[in-house]
Amino acid sequence: MHIVVAGNMGSGKTTLTNMLASHYGWTPQFEAVDYNPYLDDYYGDIPRWAFNLEVYFLKQRFRDLLEIAQSDNDIIQDRSIFEGVYVFAANNYAMGNLSERDFETYMELFESMMTAVRYPKLMIYLRASVPHLVQNIQKRGRDYEQAIQLEYLTNLNNRYEDFILNKYKGEVLIVEVDELDFEHNPRDFASITDRIDVNLFGLFSQE
Repeated sequence: MHIVVAGNMGSGKTTLTNMLASHYGWTPQFEAVDYNPYLDDYYGDIPRWAFNLEVYFLKQRFRDLLEIAQSDNDIIQDRSIFEGVYVFAANNYAMGNLSERDFETYMELFESMMTAVRYPKLMIYLRASVPHLVQNIQKRGRDYEQAIQLEYLTNLNNRYEDFILNKYKGEVLIVEVDELDFEHNPRDFASITDRIDVNLFGLFSQE
């Protein structure tokens, strides 16, 4: 079984992935931290190298999907190939960093890849407002994230909404996280696992 936790940066994906893996005995999978050979060139000349960068990420994420498909374990994945395509690559295209020709080629490659793999059993989408994202980003204190602009986070949030509501064809469970503290409040975490149980196993949640 393949489960995905999706959401913008600062929404709590990694925390929830680890908690659900521990709760259900699933195997967590996180995006590979292999060096992207285009990264330095990309930041030196984004329009020139954006296509190369995005194709490399797409290749890596497709490889992850193939490994998941061949695994005998129940796997919960932190971020998916779908977000890389419909949120981050689409945002690069909208910002003018990918030409229309390159983006069409990229999407055709992605669609061909999708004929070889299945959609996850369930995607858990952590929906969060921009103020909530900013609060979490500031709290975890990663230096490279502190300069992220509000406009960028807002654009990604809008693309996530369009992706979830209009683009993604699989099963989705939407979790509104602004008023939840599932990391520290057991009742908040149980409210999520109850809904997962209903979706995956047909169980009735306990009030």
